[in-house]
Amino acid sequence: MRNRFAETLYQCALENPEIYVVVADISPAGSMAKFREQHPSRFLNVGVAEQTMIGICAGLSLKGCQPFAYTIANFSLYRPFEMVRNDLCYQNLPVTVVGMGAGVVYSTLGSTHHTQEDVAVASAIPNLRVLSPCDPLETNEATRYCAFQKEGPVYLRLGKTGEPNLTEGALEPFSFGRIRRIRAGRDTAILGYGPILRMGAAIAERLERERGESVSLVSVHTIKPLDKAGIAAIIGSHRRVVVIEENVPHGGLGSRVKEIAWDMKARADVQCFSLRDEFIHYYGEHEELLRLHGLDEARIYAAITGSP
Repeated sequence: MRNRFAETLYQCALENPEIYVVVADISPAGSMAKFREQHPSRFLNVGVAEQTMIGICAGLSLKGCQPFAYTIANFSLYRPFEMVRNDLCYQNLPVTVVGMGAGVVYSTLGSTHHTQEDVAVASAIPNLRVLSPCDPLETNEATRYCAFQKEGPVYLRLGKTGEPNLTEGALEPFSFGRIRRIRAGRDTAILGYGPILRMGAAIAERLERERGESVSLVSVHTIKPLDKAGIAAIIGSHRRVVVIEENVPHGGLGSRVKEIAWDMKARADVQCFSLRDEFIHYYGEHEELLRLHGLDEARIYAAITGSP
């Protein structure tokens, strides 16, 4: 996803000369090297100064530019939180804050480098829209949207590397603000966003193979503004709805889906799986850290089906 974002943004910059990239201590900016080499006047590395990164992006935007603030997710949102809120969102500037390596994918670096609550934090800020594509193909679409939109600030939440493509052959195209059905079913609907949706895809296949269920797989790439009508339609047309997200239990997609289900007095069984509301002191493989948080394919499958 990181590489696809960089390549897509580079291509967009050929079409839109107002695109600028401001990074914070990502040197030589890894996947952004091609942009830096081809557009040196539109690339700035501010070093370990994330607040400055956001401030510069605000200034560029006020001059009519299309800036992207790019660094590891915890540093793009948490450290400069006040500047994101006041410089960007208060003025409703069309700046994209890119959080690369979101969730707990930086599993070897500890909780200081994890973004367990970024969706909840970003969603709470007025005017800030939240995008979290589930694979490299959706990353391409989300990046192109951010490269040309003028409506206001966006938090673009990305994975890191090695994510499989889930949306090739999807039933519906990417459309900002709308849920996207990757596959359609009648019994169970699995909703999610970001790279963790690959776990949802694996569970969907297992439910169909072992239980004979008809399963929908839905990418909720736009978390804010949320497609309430689309989610209500999913809830109303399935007997079971499952939400999987790499975010803390409160303030994410699961909470919103439950609100919608309650308001519509839904009869569907809604089950939500997320990171735990705690910092887990483990340093190792990403999949193992997810398992310690309870995000494990076998465990979720057992909970959904009631099997031991």
